[in-house]
This record gives sequence, C-alpha cells and structure tokens, in this order.
Amino acid sequence: MKTSDDSSDVDMIGRLSAVPKILQAVTHVTGLRFAAVARVTETSWTACAVHDAIGFGLEPGGELVLETTLCNEIRQHGQPLVFGQASTHPLFAQHPCPRLYGFESYISVPITLGDGRFIGTLCALDPLPAKLDEQAVRTLELFASLIAAQLETERRLEQSDGALHLAQGTAKLRDQFIAVLGHDLRSPLQALAMGTQLLREAPLHARWEKHLDRMERSCERMGELIRDVLDLARGRLGGGIPVQRQTADQLLPQLRQVIAEVQSGNPGVAIESSLRIDHPVDCDPNRTSQLFSNLLTNAVSHGDTGRPILVDATSDAAGFRLSVTNWGEPIPPQTMERLFEPFWRGGSEAGAPKLALGLGLGLYIAAEIAKAHHGSLQVSSSAESGTSFVFEIPASGFRSAALRQR
Repeated sequence: MKTSDDSSDVDMIGRLSAVPKILQAVTHVTGLRFAAVARVTETSWTACAVHDAIGFGLEPGGELVLETTLCNEIRQHGQPLVFGQASTHPLFAQHPCPRLYGFESYISVPITLGDGRFIGTLCALDPLPAKLDEQAVRTLELFASLIAAQLETERRLEQSDGALHLAQGTAKLRDQFIAVLGHDLRSPLQALAMGTQLLREAPLHARWEKHLDRMERSCERMGELIRDVLDLARGRLGGGIPVQRQTADQLLPQLRQVIAEVQSGNPGVAIESSLRIDHPVDCDPNRTSQLFSNLLTNAVSHGDTGRPILVDATSDAAGFRLSVTNWGEPIPPQTMERLFEPFWRGGSEAGAPKLALGLGLGLYIAAEIAKAHHGSLQVSSSAESGTSFVFEIPASGFRSAALRQR
C-alpha cells in the first residue's frame, strides 16, 4: 500500500524536467527500447516516468506487483543488475520475472539520495538480447545520480523559499555532470560509427542497407546532441563558448554548404538565399556555420512550409550581417523573453509554435556563439514580416577584439 509520501515522490520525479531526456538517452546508450524510472518501496513498485518504444503497456503511475520485479531485489542488495540474454543466463534462465514480462535483456541501477536512502531504480529492458557492458552501467549510474540530485533539490525548494544557494549548487553539479557525460559518450559513439563504416565496406543484402543508413543517421544525430551538451557545459562552466577568430576568406562556401545540407535533409522546404560576402569576415568560420545551421534548422522546423525561408548574408566595411526569416505564427511575447534560455521549449501556450531544437539548446548555443564574437543575435516576429533572427558582428568589434588579444 502506497503512503502519501510515496505518491508525492512519484509525482515529483515525474515532474523533473531532465527525466524524459534521460530516458531517451538511456535507450540510445543501451539499445534497449523500454526505459523507466520506478519508485520502489517495501510494499510497492510504481512507474514515475516511462519511455516505451515496444508497446510494453506501462504508463506513468502504473504499478507492478513488487515481488514479481527484479527491482525488488535491487532494493534489497542495492547493486546494479544487468544481463544481455536471460534465456541463456545461469541465474536468470529459470527466473520467473523475465518470463512473466517477456524480456531478454535488462539493466537497472538504484537511485539513492545523498543520505543513503533508496528511492527507486532507473531501468531498461527489451524482448531482444543485447550487449550490455560496464560503460552502460556507469552511464546509467550517472543518470541515477542526476535524478537523485534533482529530486533532493525539488524537495528542498518546496520546504524552504530560502534555498536558492542549494539550487545554484545543484545547477553547477548538473553542468559538471553534463560535461562528463558528453565526454564519456563520445568513445562508444565513435566505436559505433567506426563499426557502421566497416559494415558499409562489406557486401550487404539490400535489406540491410536501409538499416545501415538509419544507423549512420542515428550516429550523426547523437554526435550533434553530444556536441550541443558539450557546448552547453563550456558556456556554463568555462565562461562562454570558445571561438578561434580568423580572417575567413572562405566563409561563403561554408554558408552555401550549410544551406545544401539543410536543403538535402528537407527537400520539401524552399530556401531562397542572397549571399554577398564582399569583405573577408573576422570570425570563427566553423562556429559561424554552426550558428547558421541552428538558425536555419529552427526556421525549417517551425516555419510555414508553404512559403520559402529567406537567407541574407552581407559583409562590407561596416561588418558582417546574417539573417534567417521564416513565416508562420508570430512568437508570443512571453515566449520571446525566454527564447535563448538553455533547455527552453516554447509552445506550452495553446497554439504557440515550438521553437527549440533537439534538447532545446540550438538557439541558446547560437546566442552564445554570437556573444563570443562580441556580436549580437536579435529576433523579431510579426504576422506581416515573419520571424527573423539576425546575427551581426560590427567591424569595430573585429578591431577591438584584435586589440584585446594583443
């Protein structure tokens, strides 16, 4: 029987903003298609949040009989539990739990508060066998630590209005965690990308070519997500996103390449560009291209597909200016105020467009890149003129930055 405190914990964990993204990341890291955060007590097992790509049928708030779960065993011994194929495992081949719920592969780690109290588990499973290693366990333990830290913070904030310093400490811990996680995820992703490259060189049946294409696109997407979280960590912990400013004589081809890549991935969207780079631009060309890609992808995702996206770039004696304009519903004023915040996803208001990309970092990173160039990123939005993001680096900013570096 659940107590009121247990129900409160379930609701609070379900409200944690990081949990949905953590569950998605768990499925990416492990390859398992069902992931959940469970509140586990001496008498109950309750799902707090669920990511279900296999139709397992369990919803947030759903309960399982405690004695039929492996999480009950984890509650008793407090250690991670992992196996890749239950049917051939010496301990779990005859265990009733995998047979009852129909899964072969399973991984679960305890979620423990700072004072040692066991709260529940972060777990994932799949009906198919999977290769699960120590790296996967370590990553889930980092995720579990983040959930526990956020849960403790939420509890303290509810108990005291004067807990601002605790929130700041937790925010720093979160940023440090993100930096460590982003760094640690690069190695397994590189291994996966190399494996797909080797498979591409081998003769494959046409049916597997499609799977390989999806694997390569997934690697690229995960690489983008990791790059974004590392940029977030640098921006929050290191005093801003680093740039390597240089006189960019070849910025025009890079801007054209960004347009070509976005256009290739979105063939149904029209992009009209006017690129007049008459003066060399003093900037970091790679970071400028990243900023442009974020803005252009944002416009593709949230603009009216029936009207073309307009791109305008100029460089002259006054400086460099890049604008991206799309058409659609104007951005509400209350959303405009928070548009460049990390993890912010506009569109909570009825009828408002969703504006953030991926993890909700695209516009934040674009703004940080502009700031690192001593430039600006402004946005305007109306039904008449559309939504325009304008990135500018004044020529005076080039000279003052160069003088500061001497």
